[in-house]
Amino acid sequence: MEPEDTPDLARQATEIGQGILGQVEGLAQSLLRPWNAYQIAIALGLLLLAHLVAKPLAARWDGWLRTRENWPMWRKRFGLMLRNRMRLVLFVGLIWPTVWIMQEMTWPSRSYLLGIIAQLTLAWLLITVASRLIVNSFLRGVVRYAGWIWVTLSILGLTDEARSLLDGIAVTLGETRLSAWIVLQAAAIIGALFFVARFVAVSSASRIRRNEDISPSMQVLAVKFLQLLLYGAAFFTGLRMVGVDLTGLAVLSGAIGVGLGFGLQKVVSNLVSGVIILLDKSIKPGDVISLGETFGWINTLGARYTSVVTRDGREYLIPNEDLITGQVVNWSHSNEFVRLDIYFGTSYGDDPHKVRKIAIDAAKSVDRVLGFKPPVCHIVGFGDSSIDYILRFWISDPTGGLTNIRGNVYLALWDAFHEHGISIPFPQRELRILNDPDDPARKGPPPTDRDTLQG
Repeated sequence: MEPEDTPDLARQATEIGQGILGQVEGLAQSLLRPWNAYQIAIALGLLLLAHLVAKPLAARWDGWLRTRENWPMWRKRFGLMLRNRMRLVLFVGLIWPTVWIMQEMTWPSRSYLLGIIAQLTLAWLLITVASRLIVNSFLRGVVRYAGWIWVTLSILGLTDEARSLLDGIAVTLGETRLSAWIVLQAAAIIGALFFVARFVAVSSASRIRRNEDISPSMQVLAVKFLQLLLYGAAFFTGLRMVGVDLTGLAVLSGAIGVGLGFGLQKVVSNLVSGVIILLDKSIKPGDVISLGETFGWINTLGARYTSVVTRDGREYLIPNEDLITGQVVNWSHSNEFVRLDIYFGTSYGDDPHKVRKIAIDAAKSVDRVLGFKPPVCHIVGFGDSSIDYILRFWISDPTGGLTNIRGNVYLALWDAFHEHGISIPFPQRELRILNDPDDPARKGPPPTDRDTLQG
């Protein structure tokens, strides 16, 4: 703000304040007139009546809502909202017929104040109902209170004074003058455009996800690109509508972008990595992956991270950069077939040919094991205590878990070996205690007769 503008701003604010104060004094004086006092008394009586009737009527309304079990959720929420604001609904329903009756029976000026009260309460009720469409509670509260203030000023005829007061609160940056009125206008317009952009983005995203001709990764990429395009267009359109010069904003945004590039390298890296993942289709929602100790399936692909859900219900948020730079095992990249290996051993007294056939039949008997990719069993070595085997089989649903299918195959092997008399040997070790006086190796030959005579 320039120093020479300070006296003008102070004088302008003083004049505006005096004007508002004069209107308030005039309103206070008008309230002391007989008919205005009668109107206030009537409004207070209607408010008391609405307060007394609201509680029993709300209880009956609540009981009626419980009988509407087949209603969609949005109707139930609307009915619950009316129940919570039953007093205001009744007051609006009582005051408007009162105003119409008084306008027909007496002079319009004698119902003027009641008409203002009726307009205010009706506007507040409509804004409350309309604001319920906003999901975010904080944003809903901001829109509600801002709407109440604006309609109150409009109905009372104080919009010009409020606009002048807000426009007088301003700062000058070079050739650009930024006032509180412009900021509020920009916030309101951009907020409304963002609401429209979000509605269009959600509707378009649902249609894109229902299109089976588009791969899951391309669906995510299309949705993210559409959201960026719509929100960016809403932001810059809102700035243009309030008269902000985008030329200077371009230079400022370039400087801010360079600063963010240095300060938020990891964030930018994750954003770029997310775009690369979506473009090269290396992973997509529903794929089963392993990254380090984490094994699970991809739930969502975000701009900054990837959500991986494990079998134990945990959800890991893995930065996209780790999926690009680290070694990732994608169990379902090109197809969903996964081969699993289990190891076991049998005693040397069992026929290896019979053991291999029994193991293959046992694996085939498990439900999730694929039949068109038959299991195989091979000898992998002759151990100290057993003949060692490897059993390999295929599944097509890794999201169903790997440990449980291995356990089921082991149980099938156990049952089959018991049925055919195949034994699984225990480790066989020979234990020898050193410096044992009873060890035969430590005892010398028995003494001879000569040794006895010499002794």
